[in-house]
Amino acid sequence: MTSVKEQEAIRKLMVFLQEWDNAHRAARSCILDNFIKSNDGKTEPELELEFSQGASLFLARLTAWLRMTYMYSTCLNKLLKSIGIFLSAASGRRYLIEFLEIGGVLILLEVLGLNHLKEEDKRESVRLLQLVADGGRKYKELICESYGVQSLAEFLATSSSAEAQEDVQVLLVSLGRGNPKYQNQVYRGLVAVLPCASPHAQQLALQALGAMQVGRGPGWGPRATVGFHACPSYPGGGQSRPPCPSSRRTRWERPPPPWCSPCWARCAPRTRSSSAQTRPPCARGSPCRCTFSRQLPQEPSGVYGLSRCSILAKESAEVAEELIQLKVVHGLVVAMGNLDHVASQRHASISLEDSPETWYTKMDPIQAEELASNIVDIPKDMAMMQSTEETNPGAS
Repeated sequence: MTSVKEQEAIRKLMVFLQEWDNAHRAARSCILDNFIKSNDGKTEPELELEFSQGASLFLARLTAWLRMTYMYSTCLNKLLKSIGIFLSAASGRRYLIEFLEIGGVLILLEVLGLNHLKEEDKRESVRLLQLVADGGRKYKELICESYGVQSLAEFLATSSSAEAQEDVQVLLVSLGRGNPKYQNQVYRGLVAVLPCASPHAQQLALQALGAMQVGRGPGWGPRATVGFHACPSYPGGGQSRPPCPSSRRTRWERPPPPWCSPCWARCAPRTRSSSAQTRPPCARGSPCRCTFSRQLPQEPSGVYGLSRCSILAKESAEVAEELIQLKVVHGLVVAMGNLDHVASQRHASISLEDSPETWYTKMDPIQAEELASNIVDIPKDMAMMQSTEETNPGAS
């Protein structure tokens, strides 16, 4: 038999729940404000004491309202923060399970894809996803199985909030660690961010890739990245994706290579046609094809990609062959001709095994112009040779 004190606590709980059920948006917003102010940082036992062992009843109401209103930004930030109090409560694993049972992960991922929502709402959604991932390996797998990596990669590439991008980076690194089933998927997701228009997102993606490789063997990670599409584009663009997993994209597209195309484009010499002038007669005779080119500022982020090409090529002959087929050699040769960017010359030389420590330092402007204007197409030349051999098998 319950005591008088317990009966009174239960009565207060029922009054509170009825107040929530009957309240309109403005009243519910005030209830959420008071809840956040008085319960932030509490543990599971403390929350249960506050709600007379009925905290799950209030959590169920919060998650139900979230499902009905998240697309309309109805007190969304306060609602997510209130749910976060339950998910972050020490010893509150059962709250996490209850949240996941109503499809909480899919809702949080959907929030990231809604363009009309505020960045602070999306950041709070990322924070809750981090709390889910902190639950352990099976929860990380659940996020990945819900196409979370694709959603997070796209949000990292398109977000206008540097703080939100940094939170996403931490979450992606977390998903890539202690999650062997989906670590390559996370790696590809980070690679897909590299060609995006946000320099900060590119930097964070590169840092995350480096963090994931710490302590790994040389055969992990890079092999999985070669040949995957380098742009986080999904059906419907920036629009919200359907919550049904079967309707989402299930695999990554192929070419161009993720590291090389955007990287040699940044490190290659660029010329303004309006400022190009004919070079005076040189020792090579007339007419001379060399031109003066006004070098524009270069993007140092491309150097990291050229360095990665070198690592990929050295680790596996198979990978090196695939890089050749993807026409990487042309880009590397162009980068070697960039006299204004020594770092890109050096890394391109390393990838081509061309005396990298000294060769580029002895290059004159004419040699640089020849490299920058090269039209090397090894795959095309190899195909022509193969065709010739098949046509004239006795020629050789």
